[in-house]
This record gives sequence, C-alpha cells and structure tokens, in this order.
Amino acid sequence: MVSVVGAREIAEVRRHHLAALAYEVEARGLRWRLAGPEESVLTVMGTGVRRQIMVVATPVGPGWSYLWTGGGIADVSDVAKVAERFVTLLT
Repeated sequence: MVSVVGAREIAEVRRHHLAALAYEVEARGLRWRLAGPEESVLTVMGTGVRRQIMVVATPVGPGWSYLWTGGGIADVSDVAKVAERFVTLLT
C-alpha cells in the first residue's frame, strides 16, 4: 500500500517528467496537453494530423520510464530521443 505522502511524491515526479517531455515536443513543433487525474497523462498531437500519442510516466525498477500508445517505452533520461520519435510518428 502506498502512503498518501508517497502517492503525492509520485504524482509530482510524474508531472515533472511529463512536463519535460511536453517542453521537448513543443520545441519540435508538436502540440500537447496534460489530462487525467492529477495531470497524469500527456497527449501529444501533430500539426495537421489527427493522430495523437498518449504518454504516461511510471516508476520502473529504480528509475522512471515513459510508456506510450502503440507499445512504446523509453527511460525518462532519453526525453529528447522520445520527442524526436514522436515527431517521426506524428508528421
């Protein structure tokens, strides 16, 4: 069972990682928005394309990973590489 304090800290770290990815995708011309409880899901949208990618950040072992629709997974330290992948998928 996760304590309330632990849950709050996890939510803060999750938002931090999603915000970092949002910054990177916006710098590459993609649009984004945070949704879900405690802004726990990042939606990334291309310009002129109806497709979108839903992303979550989750603790994995000792670190954190991004998971996205279509079976994608990457360590949060690869945020720039993930953003580039989304550009390829959405443009």
